[in-house]
Amino acid sequence: MSGHPARPADEATAPAPAPTSAAAPAAAASERATREYAEHRELLFALVYNLLGSVADTEDVLQDTWLAWAARTASPTAGAVEHPKAYLVRIAVNRALAQQAAVSRRRETYVGPWLPEPLFGPAAAADGGAGGAAQDVALAAERAESVSMALLVVLETLSPLERSAFVLHEVFGYSGAEIAVILGRNPAAVRQLVKRAREHVRARRPRYEPAPDVRRQVTERFLAAALGGDLTALLELLAPDVTLIGDGGGKAPGGRRPLTGRAEVARLLTALSARPTPALHITWRDVNGAPAAVLSAFGRPFAVLVLDLAPDGDLVSGIHAVSNPDKLRGLA
Repeated sequence: MSGHPARPADEATAPAPAPTSAAAPAAAASERATREYAEHRELLFALVYNLLGSVADTEDVLQDTWLAWAARTASPTAGAVEHPKAYLVRIAVNRALAQQAAVSRRRETYVGPWLPEPLFGPAAAADGGAGGAAQDVALAAERAESVSMALLVVLETLSPLERSAFVLHEVFGYSGAEIAVILGRNPAAVRQLVKRAREHVRARRPRYEPAPDVRRQVTERFLAAALGGDLTALLELLAPDVTLIGDGGGKAPGGRRPLTGRAEVARLLTALSARPTPALHITWRDVNGAPAAVLSAFGRPFAVLVLDLAPDGDLVSGIHAVSNPDKLRGLA
């Protein structure tokens, strides 16, 4: 016979009390941190991409940003973050600045000219209208702050701090005081950074973006002339100081250096047209906010063509051709 008294019937059938622990508050905090990060992720992506010009490096920075954010919000001794967006932007920008050293080292050994990795939006319909799923359109809208490929090329000539100040101020509209907090600099230093960067960019790139339909029409005429080997038509389309930059990264055809001058570029393009490309197919994609041509053969894309137009007309002032397969993974 047991020495313990029998439990009353109601006690024997009552549910056991829920254990008390910190698991529930911790789970709630984790869920809130995930939600806040997801809410601002596309802003962070556009911001970091504009600083690095590489989707792969941007994803690495965002992963580091998430880990730092998750650790901060999970810390039992840290107080609540009053402004999650500002905190996340500061983490992401400083992680991007830290990544610049590795990026610069890779550029030093890059084969041939380097171009930013294209940021692909939804496929365009045959009539020039938008195509793709609704989520693709939404994603393109969220990343609309990503600047053109031509401007990204100019931004490469800035120092990392100048580029950060320019992107934050000119592209995303942050005030000097806000940028000072993000970069850990005083406001006077930030004003100088923005001023130098703005003057540098304006000297190399006029503030002009052609309408998407104009850019596509000129691109169509350019492709017809280039693929058809029509030297006369090319000379009529190209600006006198046009520059051709081909980025193959040593893994695909591309120039060893940029080529400048209407006659030189036209002659090269007509010479290339003599090499037959079987089963050539051209589709249209939104690349860095502008219509661009994707060239494919046998169902596989091998190059993306982005044209820059002169501000005083519809002449082609810049030709950016990306054929490095590592930079075309976004087309998959």
